[in-house]
Amino acid sequence: MIDIQRMSFRYQRNRPIYDALTLTLSPGNVYGLLAPNGAGKSTLLRLMAGLLYPTSGQIRAGDYSPADRKPAFLEDMFFVPEEFYLPPVRIRQFIDSNAPFYPRFDRAQMAHYLREFDLTDNLKLSELSYGQKKKVLIGFGLATNTAVLLMDEPTNGLDIPSKSQFRRLVAGAIDERRTVVISTHQVRDLEALIDPIVILAGEPGGVMNVGLNASVEEISARLWFGLTAELDLHRPIVYSERTVGGYAIVAENHTGESSRLDLERLYNAVQTNPARIKQLFSSANITTNA
Repeated sequence: MIDIQRMSFRYQRNRPIYDALTLTLSPGNVYGLLAPNGAGKSTLLRLMAGLLYPTSGQIRAGDYSPADRKPAFLEDMFFVPEEFYLPPVRIRQFIDSNAPFYPRFDRAQMAHYLREFDLTDNLKLSELSYGQKKKVLIGFGLATNTAVLLMDEPTNGLDIPSKSQFRRLVAGAIDERRTVVISTHQVRDLEALIDPIVILAGEPGGVMNVGLNASVEEISARLWFGLTAELDLHRPIVYSERTVGGYAIVAENHTGESSRLDLERLYNAVQTNPARIKQLFSSANITTNA
């Protein structure tokens, strides 16, 4: 579990990014972390990993504070950053050098991931493309079997077949003790994988806070996604956009009508109407943010 209580953070004294952010992420889930570009998704992951330190408030990962960087925390957490450096060694040397730091690392699992990604352990990392290097790092992170796995834009650099493989492999690596957080702006890539969904939205003063933290089931029960020829002024619409032949809308779902969740339009609804979204989900006793 990752528990963030009234956490604040700023790079510059008068420009806070987070102010009293509260968020709880439970094990056994693949959380999708969505936010505007440059709004602090990577920063939040680095705070969870203990690479940055809160200005105030508290972050707990299980029994540990990430900022303390205790060995017992580090061996049970793995972070796949968007930008990374890998040494000019063969994949097998990389595995041999780093696997001992993770007590639950599974070499057979790692070998399976390499085969899935059409890689062999005798390949030299310095001769691989960015996408191939990312596959190695993703496979390694999954094979660590850490309680916390953080991934920042993991599908960047992957082609369409590899994105499908990524979704399948991540889904197969989840168990009841593991909390996975994936930060992304490519919502279409991960629509069938991430659940619950955390969306950050801006507040007065330019700080980011939690606009939504809910499961797909909860979202589908309270919001309806669909296409209409004309806007119905009697329907409680939260968000709408013009499309060919009509409008794509997100509306309050008072009748329990089923619809297919559209992550992109849900994201836009949270950004354009955060107060209404927060009210809708808070009134249903769904944890968004205090």
